[in-house]
Amino acid sequence: MSLVNNASPPEHVPVSVKADFSIPRPQARRGEVRVALPMRYAGVHDLSLRYEMQGPADAPVVFVAGGISAHRHVSAGTEFTERGWANDLAVSGRTLDPERFRILAFDYIGAEGLLDVPIDTVDQADAVAVLLDALDIPRLRAFVGYSYGAMVGLQFAARHGMRVSRLIAASGVHRPHPYASAWRALQRRAVALGQLQCADAQGLGLARQFAMLSYRTPEEFGERFDSPPEIINGRVRCAAEDYLDVAGSQYVARTPVTAFLRLSESIDLHRVNPDDLRVPTTVIAVESDRLVPLSDSVLLVEKLAGRGGLRVVRSAYGHDAFLKETDRIDSILNSVLRDNDGVFA
Repeated sequence: MSLVNNASPPEHVPVSVKADFSIPRPQARRGEVRVALPMRYAGVHDLSLRYEMQGPADAPVVFVAGGISAHRHVSAGTEFTERGWANDLAVSGRTLDPERFRILAFDYIGAEGLLDVPIDTVDQADAVAVLLDALDIPRLRAFVGYSYGAMVGLQFAARHGMRVSRLIAASGVHRPHPYASAWRALQRRAVALGQLQCADAQGLGLARQFAMLSYRTPEEFGERFDSPPEIINGRVRCAAEDYLDVAGSQYVARTPVTAFLRLSESIDLHRVNPDDLRVPTTVIAVESDRLVPLSDSVLLVEKLAGRGGLRVVRSAYGHDAFLKETDRIDSILNSVLRDNDGVFA
């Protein structure tokens, strides 16, 4: 891994969500770092690592990473006021308070849709390490990862364990489950079918709709969409279809097809040997998660042999619980990141 060029001054983006910040927030900055990154399956590539960091300059740093749809903007602040992908978890008053920690995140390599090669979680983890070098951050207080971000965090802890004090991995383990890989394979086939028909957006939208069924649970759908179907223009339409259509169209509007395909594949390429993990690790599992079964989280903790602990969340939201059960997730983060005297280190 070699650093080519430190980059750009902070950039500002249009305000999309109005918010009343009664408490001044720490200054946030965005930037871009050019790197030459050796990739596991694709050789060396020149890449741009786009990051955002929010919090006091002297505060401990927590790296936060989410699913393949997540990005560098974790939560709203004074400088960048649009709502972030984990806005309810990284705000004033929560454990990941940007007034207490420096919250750092980046756009996954490949997220811009220009890198059309196999991308491994190894590559993402190494990119995080290079970014820390560029920002002169020797060690993280914690790496908090959700879903794909948990996989990246596990890989980072295995490869760069001296650079992080603690890992929190929610809804992500050391390997993908074959059932989940089958779901993703069908999603990628839906995209391929759309491409054959010159209907890339329709294929990607259908793939996202399939994904929503795997992210959520039958219990949630039973509660939200228990209405009789309608006959519209001679065709039957079930109650959940409006919800799925919106989910598909929103995803298509913000996601390049190549980014989806390569990051989806990246999940299936992911493998970490638990024996390589020496960082204290908290695994958060959701009882109803169909993509990351509770049994896989139990197996990971068992293989960590005393270096890891398991916290189980009950939720009707399945794999998406980390975005929905914010009070429960925050409570777990609070208990993990406090020291024995009840003070944040």
